[in-house]
Amino acid sequence: MKSHVRILIYNISIILLIGGCSSENDALDEALQSITPQDLASDTQILASDEFEGRGPATRGEEKTIQFLKEEFEKLGLQPGNGDSYFQEVPLIEITTDPETRFAVRGKTGVKQFRYAEDFVALTKHMQESVQVQNSELVFVGYGIVAPEYGWNDYADIDVTGKTVVILVNDPGFATQDASLFNGKAMTYYGRFAYKYEEAARQGAIGAFVVHETDAAGYPWGVVRNSFTGPQFSLSDSSMTPVMVEGWMTVEMARAIFQHAGFAYDILKTSAADRGFKAKSLTLQASLNLENAIRNSTSNNVIAILPGRERSDEYLVYMAHWEHLGIDSTLTDDSIYNGALDNAIGTAALLELAEAFSILSKKPERSILFLAVTAHEIGLYGSAYYTQHPVYPLNQTVAALIIGSVNTWGTMRDITIVGYGNSELDDYVVDVARSQGRTVRPDPESEKGYFYRNDHFNFAKQGVPVLYPNAGIDHREHGAEWGLKQIEDYITNRYHKTSDEYDPNWDLSGMVEDLKLLFKVGYRLTNESTFPKWREGVEFKAKRDADMARKTLNRPE
Repeated sequence: MKSHVRILIYNISIILLIGGCSSENDALDEALQSITPQDLASDTQILASDEFEGRGPATRGEEKTIQFLKEEFEKLGLQPGNGDSYFQEVPLIEITTDPETRFAVRGKTGVKQFRYAEDFVALTKHMQESVQVQNSELVFVGYGIVAPEYGWNDYADIDVTGKTVVILVNDPGFATQDASLFNGKAMTYYGRFAYKYEEAARQGAIGAFVVHETDAAGYPWGVVRNSFTGPQFSLSDSSMTPVMVEGWMTVEMARAIFQHAGFAYDILKTSAADRGFKAKSLTLQASLNLENAIRNSTSNNVIAILPGRERSDEYLVYMAHWEHLGIDSTLTDDSIYNGALDNAIGTAALLELAEAFSILSKKPERSILFLAVTAHEIGLYGSAYYTQHPVYPLNQTVAALIIGSVNTWGTMRDITIVGYGNSELDDYVVDVARSQGRTVRPDPESEKGYFYRNDHFNFAKQGVPVLYPNAGIDHREHGAEWGLKQIEDYITNRYHKTSDEYDPNWDLSGMVEDLKLLFKVGYRLTNESTFPKWREGVEFKAKRDADMARKTLNRPE
């Protein structure tokens, strides 16, 4: 009799389990089906419209954008993510340099003059209405890198205090394609212009100019010109003292300067990738005056939260940047940088993911933070401010998943992970991608340093594991070569240009597939009890390990 009862109870349990699984699967299906091309297109069209004025920080366009996001999060029933507010104020300094400035270089044979925006861009992050660099010695410091772990110091045996340094973009591994130098062709953080300015400041330089070359930088001069002219921002509470003047120069300007000094640019550039390189004075004096209009301003991150059930004090972050370049009144034909792909559609995708999680009948175990950050285009300042002033503890933040580059070309056989191999988050993507009949590939353009060019990087620097998925390239119909051409076409013709506008002919089926993948990855992360880890040897692991150990020590008995 007892055996029959046990069998009956077992059978009832199986029926209940199957019923429960079926109910959960139905709820997941409903959530996934809520992610549609129509909704993505609709929100993107709104955010990228002329009415939103290019979504520049601290403008009317910002006010319209953040109110739109707040209203959408409210409609979904998400709670304010910063106390009783959906906003986190980000204090900024806005400095606009007079475009009439000139860069003069004096040598034994005379003076050469260079034109702002055409030959160089320059700015200051010091709150001074007038900044002068007079007869500052020009020094070529190669890649401008001090990296003890690579046995590299471009500033060895030279004092650049008060001098202006000329620096190559990227790092020696890219220049030589030598896998034994740095990370081979894949850019490291040392290759990023932001690092080079920081190191120049640590070395005491008064000015720092990076030489632009399209292949090494990963984008054409037009991107530099559009991004570094007009109002420039920085965090008003930054603890770092920057160089007095930082900027870029075209490779043509660099060649002219080196020739003026009696050197061949290409020869010195080649020597800079050698471990025996020594910085070299160009025996020239640089002078430029920057006249600046200064304004303190405030922009906003937008934060909404879906509280978890059992572990609501642990957080998963989905993030995208809402802002773009605003309006350039000097342009006559089209003055609005609508930023449809960069990043109106990513912001629309954030709303789609928020909707999908919000309609689940059984909410996740952990809380989910939907974070739309400001000031990405002007230096990743919105995400930097959040990670320096986190609303929720970073050592209780499970991971940060960013929506960056998106797919408007249809479905792909693959998906790219920028920074593939860095953390266990890769495994989550591999599992879901396999269920979609797709493969995971590393970034095919790792030399462009995309891992260091998006807001997730500020979370990584604080130790939080990050996931940066990117559009695949192997189109199901047209193949990988065609897919790469679409990306190249965007970078060349629309990236950071007024032509980045909403296009009703986009095929968003591939993006929907990518968002469903991101949803499934997040669903698993928010219902687990473990925390994903960085791989051994990754530069962010030590910080995370120390923070997690500190959390364990502080945990109440």
